[in-house]
Amino acid sequence: MIRQLSTMINAGVPMVQAFELLVTASDSRGMKAMLEGILTPIKDGERVADAFNRYPKYFNRLFVSLLAAGDQGGILDTILLRLADYREKTLALQKKIRSAMIYPASIITVMLLVTSILMIFVIPVFAHLFDSFGATLPALTQAVISISDWMRGHWYLVVFIPIAAVWAFIMAYRKSLGFRTQIDRISLKLPIMGDVILKGSVARFMRTLATMQAAGVPINEALETLSRISNNVIIERAVNAARERVLEGGFITDSLKESGVFPAMAVHMLAIGEQTGAIEVMAEKVADFYEGEVSETVARMSTLMEPIIMVVLGIIVGTLVVAMYMPIFELGAVVTHGG
Repeated sequence: MIRQLSTMINAGVPMVQAFELLVTASDSRGMKAMLEGILTPIKDGERVADAFNRYPKYFNRLFVSLLAAGDQGGILDTILLRLADYREKTLALQKKIRSAMIYPASIITVMLLVTSILMIFVIPVFAHLFDSFGATLPALTQAVISISDWMRGHWYLVVFIPIAAVWAFIMAYRKSLGFRTQIDRISLKLPIMGDVILKGSVARFMRTLATMQAAGVPINEALETLSRISNNVIIERAVNAARERVLEGGFITDSLKESGVFPAMAVHMLAIGEQTGAIEVMAEKVADFYEGEVSETVARMSTLMEPIIMVVLGIIVGTLVVAMYMPIFELGAVVTHGG
């Protein structure tokens, strides 16, 4: 939609007519309703940026700010085109980071579900069979049956405690700044995943900075907006400190370097851009580099995690199978010896 709007404005189509064409061409009810909601205030003489600002769920502070700058500078079509490129690249990056986090989480969830089903429904069948033998069970078999009995007797704990824990974590993360700060700090230091999160955040920071610089947004305003959309308290504090340094007449990169959060290469590249007046160009190059790094890391993670997860799942299921068949093997040995 943004790209189509840019093309029509560049071709000289009036704003109202451009939105009417977008409404007509849209197949989605939700999109059509949103476009009509933007078109109505524009017809009443409201600024384009203010009309878009009515839908903060889809158009964040950055989008509206750049739209206002483009409208004021008479380069709305160019800004819209850059915003389309920006959103496509940032959304692609977010999907890669999400997939890196969701994939192992989903596999672990399935693993726990399978184990719980075996313990609650399958193991009791074997336990009932072993009771009829009246023999002493191996220690491993007895341990597995005991765990199964506890899970059957306390199934509500098995089901509700994980749900309550996840809900409590989400609420604490949203409500408590101290808790969120600790989690954000830990997330950046996690093995492999921390690297992905940091590189993704750096790429988003650089991509946003390049886009705002291209739109002519003053660096202090750009940094203020960047701190609000960082989605990480540690990075937000580093960006706010950089903004304070700029307001005092210093360089962005001096503060970013002192924070110890941003990678040295990213800071060095941005410093070159800052000293040569080419922040937009250097930030764009750094964003491209780290987006590529995230893609490679996610691909390697997926390749490495599959066999690791399969081995872990095999060990768990294999242990349960061995535990349940050990008494049967022992019984078979006794019968054979007796014969």
